[in-house]
Amino acid sequence: MGGSKMEEETSSSVAPSAAANRRDPYEVLNVSRDSSDQEIKSAYRKLALKYHPDKNASNPEASELFKEVAYSYNILSDPEKRRQYDNAGFEAIDADGTDMEIDLSNLGTVNTMFAALFSKLGVPIKTTISANVLEDALSGNVTVKPLPLGSSVSGKVEKQSAHFFGVNVTEEQAQAGIIVRVTSATQSKFKLLYFEQDNGGGYNLALQEESEKTGKVTSAGMYFLHFQVYRMDSSVNALAMAKDPEAAFFKRLEGLQPCEVSELKAGTHIFAVYGDNFFKTASYTIEALCSATYESSTHKLKDIEQQILRKRTELRQFETEYRKALAQYQEVSNRYNQEKQNVEELLKQRDNIQSSFTAGRPVVVGGKVGNGNNSREESSPSEEDGKDKSSKKRWFNLNLKGYNDKKST
Repeated sequence: MGGSKMEEETSSSVAPSAAANRRDPYEVLNVSRDSSDQEIKSAYRKLALKYHPDKNASNPEASELFKEVAYSYNILSDPEKRRQYDNAGFEAIDADGTDMEIDLSNLGTVNTMFAALFSKLGVPIKTTISANVLEDALSGNVTVKPLPLGSSVSGKVEKQSAHFFGVNVTEEQAQAGIIVRVTSATQSKFKLLYFEQDNGGGYNLALQEESEKTGKVTSAGMYFLHFQVYRMDSSVNALAMAKDPEAAFFKRLEGLQPCEVSELKAGTHIFAVYGDNFFKTASYTIEALCSATYESSTHKLKDIEQQILRKRTELRQFETEYRKALAQYQEVSNRYNQEKQNVEELLKQRDNIQSSFTAGRPVVVGGKVGNGNNSREESSPSEEDGKDKSSKKRWFNLNLKGYNDKKST
């Protein structure tokens, strides 16, 4: 129950939630509609390198363009998705459940590095389970280790490989409920798988659960408790959430998906831990539990699941109210800033006018320009010079005459 069925193992995507926000994949990759697969792959690699976040540390838009390029390549590199898009656009892709699922076994080193970088950037990338693992399980060519209820087993699983475990369940335990959980203290990326017995004697994949980061560990669980339990698919609305920080809150509970199985029958059930790291082994601890030992926690889980469902409905309504109030706030906020600017401009003009009333400013007096400091007209420099010369001359002549008279007597 804690995962999706094999034919539904792809879920939502990192595509924008509204078609209006998405560009034509051919336009994004700058290729024509009749481009070959090789031309599309070549265009993708060039653009992915161009918008690589490591090369665009000062450009915050680079990671968004990087994701857009990969999303477009995800559509055009898949013949079926490309055909659907060519015929009906994004609507056909949305109806089919576009994803970012990647089969690592078919990727070269460069593309694997790109996928790892996306995961590091926080884009949830779903990886397909290796065909070798599925074929070995279907043929029964796998080693199944016993995992008794109430016990745990730790190990390390190679990338694109799986460790299988058999959990034997009695009728009484099946009635009480079963829990299988996997955790990784090293925050490894993995999948928890559940297989059903195939008529040919092997095992057929029925459910899978992606690991999620919870606190300081990554974990995944399957809960067979006779009531509906939900799993959180973080890939739902992931790109919309990345572009709109507020959507990260309002859309968070939209990833809540009902698990497909709510109970197990008595018998032996096969689970597996699949290594989903890009380059290294995945460390894990798997444990199988009977819910009878955790009766109180089981009741709390049932109650909290119902509360979360109600909260999801409330958030849908509250988002509408919030967006409306936010728009109104933005309107009055803009008005506030405009009015503030107008007031400051008026006061500035007022101060400038008042400062013009100053004694140092030239004023017009009797048709002549004065400096505003003297009440009488000042003589011109030439007149002043004439007066000084005449005065000096008379003073010199008078003194000289008096001196000559004395001398003559």
